[in-house]
Amino acid sequence: MKSYRKELWFDIKTRRAFINITPQVNECLQASGVTEGLALVNAMHITASVFINDDESGLHHDYEVWLEKLAPHEPVRQYRHNGYEDNADAHLKRQVMGREVVVAITGGQLDFGPWEQIFYGEFDGGRRKRVLVKIIGE
Repeated sequence: MKSYRKELWFDIKTRRAFINITPQVNECLQASGVTEGLALVNAMHITASVFINDDESGLHHDYEVWLEKLAPHEPVRQYRHNGYEDNADAHLKRQVMGREVVVAITGGQLDFGPWEQIFYGEFDGGRRKRVLVKIIGE
């Protein structure tokens, strides 16, 4: 069985963003040489997410609005966690959007359903963060 590991680094200047990382994960898959197996893609920070959905700007806007209603950033004093930081909302948003995805690899390709893409979700930008890509298989 083959095993491949790579870190993807992101430096998002805005507080929140959704970045389609499918091309980078595909590059990792090609480098791995795996044709049948699994790809794990996970955020390595507790205020960021990796998820699968459609790459459609209206949907991304809807996520922004919905997440801000669920866990508004302001006022920061509403969160007990914010004694030393102002990112409690980012922790909650990450919990809702998820930490990782696992995608089947079939015939040397990511085995997606229609319209599926992999996204990095940033909820507390302004510093470098990373995503782990781990690919295993034959």
